[in-house]
Amino acid sequence: MDDFQVRVVNKIAPEGLALLGDNFSVGAEQADPHAILVRSSPVDTDQYPSLLAVARAGAGVNNITVDKASGRGICVFNTPGANANAVAELVFVMLGIQARNLHQGMDFCQGLKGQADSEIGGQVEARKSAFKGFELAGKTLGVLGLGKIGVRVANGGGLRQMRVIGFDPFPALENIHNLSPEVILARSLGEMVRHADILTVHTPLNEKTIGVVDRDLLNRLPAGAILVNYARGPIVDEAAVLAALDSGQLSAYLTDFPTKATLAHPKIIVTPHLGASTEESEEQCACMAVSELKAYLEYGIITHSVNFPTAESLPSDKVHTRFIMINRDVPDMIGFASHAIGASGVNIVSYLNESNGSIGYNIIDLQSELAPEVVAAIEAHPNVIRTRSIRFVDS
Repeated sequence: MDDFQVRVVNKIAPEGLALLGDNFSVGAEQADPHAILVRSSPVDTDQYPSLLAVARAGAGVNNITVDKASGRGICVFNTPGANANAVAELVFVMLGIQARNLHQGMDFCQGLKGQADSEIGGQVEARKSAFKGFELAGKTLGVLGLGKIGVRVANGGGLRQMRVIGFDPFPALENIHNLSPEVILARSLGEMVRHADILTVHTPLNEKTIGVVDRDLLNRLPAGAILVNYARGPIVDEAAVLAALDSGQLSAYLTDFPTKATLAHPKIIVTPHLGASTEESEEQCACMAVSELKAYLEYGIITHSVNFPTAESLPSDKVHTRFIMINRDVPDMIGFASHAIGASGVNIVSYLNESNGSIGYNIIDLQSELAPEVVAAIEAHPNVIRTRSIRFVDS
């Protein structure tokens, strides 16, 4: 088995790093790694000539140059669902703080420091009505985005006796199957937002979702609605939100992404990007990311990639070399590879081809190693992006 260098960016939970074996050299100092483990820091995949894979210990991959990675045959992984409970719990914590004016009430209590107990008690009874809030039960919760996190938030709303309406323009059946039957699926975004007393956003950040919560969408909400953004900052048009708060169209905005403007507005509660910041979430994300990288580097196996198709196959004991071919998804690539290998006299034990519509991924198990000139001929094909050879036994 080959030795691999893994560059660690940001703090990765040690429980995850412990899963790597003796054939991995791990550290922040790796200048030309085979793989990168990252959380939120930016990663430009073009900076690393030998890079095979990047794993993000989290769901979003907007900090990674995914398009560049695909062009070079670099697999990008994320960890969907590993931090879902942490984010969903925090959404309801923050909604509770807003609904009951707890942030203002706690500030008031802190202002009573130094007074006698009798004075404190008197002021509490005299002024507590100023912090009277409302209950979440009975309110309509709109959930935009029904991925791992959105489904947990939607189900959590039902447990709190809220009426829940969800919408996802591209729903994944594996997630929808986990929705509580009490959650109403809207047929359009407009249908959902016009009923939402509280709108919470849980979509990934990409070209289609930047600024999706804009002035038009906010104006379709019931007057005095609450907006919650624990997904990504740019999904929300900040200028439109500030205008809606000033006009009364929104009564509050809860977000995990501080900016100069949001920190200055009295109707906004801001937290410092704490969505996934729990010990449990960080451990689960790290373990999942490391497991994905390890399987890919050692066996070429792919799960939870954002740019490559899923491909799961363990080699049998008859396999000497696993040859990986990554190509553009065009016709006759399977025939091309099979013919090139067969013509060289090497026997194919098994052949797995998977595609996501743009990338073709081939796991070709062989009884012997391919000659360098055969590999070079395959790589010379204009639609082959990259190849790898993983040896399991000494020749």
